[in-house]
This record gives sequence, structure tokens and C-alpha cells, in this order.
Amino acid sequence: MIILGVSGLYHDSAAAIIDENGIIAAAQEERFTRVKHDNRLPANAIKYCLKEAGVSPREIDEVVYYDKPLLTLDRYIKNVIMLGSESEYLIDSKLDDVVMNRLSVDRNLRKIMGVLGKEDRLLTVEHHMSHAASAFYPSPFKSAAILTIDGVGEWATTTIGKGEGGKIEIMEQIDYPHSLGLFYSAFSSFCGFKVNSGEYKFMGLAPYGEPEFYELIKNEIIDIKADGSFHLNLDYFDFHKGSSMTNQRFADLFGGPARRMETRITKREMNIAASCQKVTEEIISLLARHAKEITGENSLCMAGGVALNCVANGKVLSENEFDGIWVQPAADDSGGALGCALYTLYEKFGVKRRVEKCDSQQGSFLGPSYDEETVTGFLDENIISADHYDSEEALCDAVAGCIAEGKVVGWFQGRMEYGPRALGGRSILGDPRKEDMQSKMNLKIKHRESFRPFAPMVLRERVSDYFEIDSESPYMLMVAGVKQERRCGTLKSGSEDMLLIVNEKRSDIPAVTHVDYSARLQTVDEARNPLTYKLLKSFEKLTGCPVLINTSFNVRGEPIVCTYVDAYRCFMRTEMDVLVLGRYVLKKEEQPAFSDDGSEVHYELD
Repeated sequence: MIILGVSGLYHDSAAAIIDENGIIAAAQEERFTRVKHDNRLPANAIKYCLKEAGVSPREIDEVVYYDKPLLTLDRYIKNVIMLGSESEYLIDSKLDDVVMNRLSVDRNLRKIMGVLGKEDRLLTVEHHMSHAASAFYPSPFKSAAILTIDGVGEWATTTIGKGEGGKIEIMEQIDYPHSLGLFYSAFSSFCGFKVNSGEYKFMGLAPYGEPEFYELIKNEIIDIKADGSFHLNLDYFDFHKGSSMTNQRFADLFGGPARRMETRITKREMNIAASCQKVTEEIISLLARHAKEITGENSLCMAGGVALNCVANGKVLSENEFDGIWVQPAADDSGGALGCALYTLYEKFGVKRRVEKCDSQQGSFLGPSYDEETVTGFLDENIISADHYDSEEALCDAVAGCIAEGKVVGWFQGRMEYGPRALGGRSILGDPRKEDMQSKMNLKIKHRESFRPFAPMVLRERVSDYFEIDSESPYMLMVAGVKQERRCGTLKSGSEDMLLIVNEKRSDIPAVTHVDYSARLQTVDEARNPLTYKLLKSFEKLTGCPVLINTSFNVRGEPIVCTYVDAYRCFMRTEMDVLVLGRYVLKKEEQPAFSDDGSEVHYELD
């Protein structure tokens, strides 16, 4: 039983392939095309999945798409009717996308694949059911409440469901245009961040501010009920008209025009971010509590783009309403490819679901890998200097030594991660004990804003020694506070000088301690990620510290690297000190001159 799931035509398109024994492969299209958040139908990701599974398109039992285009068309038409004379821009900007692209998914996939499986047909699953399935089926729970929150699917923007065994039931939903995802994106956009890309920056900005506008937002913009349901005041928004996210009335409410991208961030933007984040956390907490009430479940699964708000997830975890929480690592639209495939396997074909002790996501290491012989050939062909280590222990000891010396290391190992987070397959690593490492890595390596925090990866068994949490967070989707006894300094969060705030020492792991003493942490265990676990053990043996900085292996405006060639190019284009390709260690000062074919480097806005 082979099922191929596909997502695309919104953002973060992807493909996933599964059989009755589990997930075979999954990857985002952006990793192959090098176009960040690529929304085109995932031709390259499909090709990879078929190759990894060792099948041709004719051998697939079903091909499934994560959305129902006719329901999306229904929303579009009703939105046009509702807007009346104001619908001109929506018709001009969205008609081709909705009618030509979404209604032609099967035809366009045939252009890619030739034939859509054994039956040459395309099945479709509702968008939020795909999210729900991606969250529940790989989780370690036999039954659970399911919460999905995003911008919009066909109609739904938020759903509460229940999963049990191989079945999922959607019990309640909130429909467009009332959307927590679009609410958050609108505020992000007003503060000068790109929609569907910059929301995580907006989340990272929030701790720099004070929730000055919290009551104003609740009084004027969003009406929140006790069960977490909400209603937007559309007088302040234009997203439903197909144009900008907010309007002049919104600007007037917040004291002036939106911040232009790349201009100075002021205290206003910091306070707006803090206020919007507080409202968002409140809604998610209420929704989670309501989900428990109506399902009677003590475990919670989450997906949808808003489930990537790890600060809100951490708050739900800290409230102890649930015995366990599991968030799909590819919670955004990329995860829909996996979800629709899993839904079809269990719901259509009735395959019995097996529940794994940790989960069945395999650490989310579901993308391509490259053997040593291939990497050796690349190094030899390009006369690239590298040291080779015969054992993993020797490799990890050497790399730990480089990090302890203050070097920034590109870590390229095994299969690529599925989802937006680097988890030790395609990571850039650094020493969290060094005060200047956050600003150094942001400005010289990542080419991004200095205020953006870095995540710590920590040995699972040592997490409670450093952070106010004693549960795992293997997918970097939970935020927890740094332990009180490790904190130091006096917060300068009231300052307008962001660099002053960033460079302040706040704990004995300052490079991964955010301005509110929080950290978006990743726990590393031997079962899911044995090599990175060994590296952390080597670093701990050398320094006494079981924590490393972990950020994604890419620069601003480009996707996480996929191939060893991508990794080498990124290494040479930046001030990264060391690159580790499998068991090869490359030092920057020993590399030949790098021309990159004479092409000019552009770090695009993200």
C-alpha cells in the first residue's frame, strides 16, 4: 500500500510518501528549487519521494491532495458576493489562482507524474483534516484532542477534533474571515515583516516590548469568548478584499502608518508585537482548554501554521491541562502533504494504526541523504581540503573542540529535516556560553536582524538542569524559561537601543537566552538523533555544558540547504569557520578560492 500526499498552491508546498509500515519520505519543494516558501506544485519533492520509495507513478495506490478546490472556490465566490462593488481587486488578483490553478490540480499533477497512480485519479482531503491527521496519526497518543489553527483552508481557520485509533472527528470549527493566523499575519505585516515568512520574527520581537495595546486590541479588533472562539472586526482589515492586510483605520488606531521593511524598529513595533502575542497566547490557551472539555481527552495534538508559535505552545504546556502535547514538526502547509496521505491510509483503507512510544515522525529526518562516496567524489573533483575521521567519536570530539574555541560550525549529517526547523541534520552550531555569539551569528553568518534569538539544543537528560521544563521538545516547538539560578543581569527591555539589549549577558548560556529569559529549546535524545547526541556529549565532556546553539543551515532569504553542494556554497559565502560533511571536516582558511561561477550574492528579504 503506497500513498503519495501532495500540498501546494498556497505556500510551502511539499510531498510525502507512506506505506502501511510508516513514513518513507517527505520534503518541501523549496529545498530543491532554492525558492523560499515555494508554493508551486512540488515536482522535485515528488520525484525525490518516488525515488526514495523505489516506485514509479503507476505503482502508487493513491495520489492525494491536501485541500478541496471546489470548497475553496465556494469561499471565493461568496466572498466576492459579500464585497459587492469592493470585489474588483479580489477578482483581478485571485481569479486565475482559484479557478485555473486549484481546479486544475489533477491535470497539472499529471504533467509532472504522467499518471496519478494505479487508478489515475486524484483524491482530495479537506485542508484542516489534513492538518489534523498530520498532528494525530504520527503522535505517541492512542487518543487525543486535536487543535488546528492557521490562516485559512477552504473555509475553516480553526478546528477542534478528536482522534482515536485510526479515526478523526472534527467537532467544532471557526470559519473565514475570522482567522487567528490572518490576525497575527496582519499585525506582523503592519510592523514591517513579510506575510507567511516573517511571523516568527514578530514572535521573537515580542519580548522586547510591553503589551501596551493589549486592551485596545481586545476592545476594538477581536472579540474573544470564554471558549476561545473569536470574531474579527473587519473594519480594520483588508485581507478579505485581496489587497493589503490592514487599512488606514488600523494605522490610525496604532498611531501612524505601518513600518516599512528594513527600516528601524521602534518601541511602538516592540509593544505591538508584545500585545498581539499576548492576545494570541490567550486565545490558544482558551481553545486548548475548550478542546479538553469537549473531547474529554488528556493529550493534545496541534498543527496548522499558528502551531509554530512555540511561545504559545510553551504556555499551554506550562498550564498543565494535558498529560502530553505533540505538535507536528511540519505544522505549516508542508505538513498537509503527510496528513492527507495518512488520512487516506487509515480512513479509506482501514489500515490499523500503530502507536510508537516516542512518535512515528522519525525525528522528522525524512528528506534526502548522501553517502560518503558521493561526498568524497565532490571534494576530490573540486580539490577541496578536508580532514577525515574514521569514527564518530573522533569526529565529535574534534568538532566539539572547534565549537569550544568559538568557531561557528556548519553541521551537515544524514537525512534532511521535514518542516521549517533544523534539528541536527542541516544545522549551524555555536557555543552558547559566549556573549557575542548571537549578534555574530546573526550579522556575519545568517545576514539577518541582530535581535532574532537562537535556539539551544540540549541533551534530553540534562534539560531540567538548564530550563524550567522536564519534558522533551525534540522538534524545537516549545519555549521554556532558563532556570532561575542560571540567570544574571538586569533586563534593559525598556531601551530603544536593540543592540544594547541583545548583547546583554542574561545567563550562563547568554547566546540562547532571549530578553525575557526564555529559550525555544530542542531536546536531543540518542534514539532520534544519535550523532548529534554524541556531539553534545563530547561538548559536555570538554566544557561541562550540554547545550549548543542550533540554527538552520541557510542565510537570510534562502531555504535550508538540501545537498552537500548547497552546504559548501553557504559555507564559503559566509564567515562560517568550519563545515562538517558527514565525517569530513573542512576549515575555512584551508579552502581554495571560491568564485561561485562569478554570480553575485543577493540576500533577499524574508
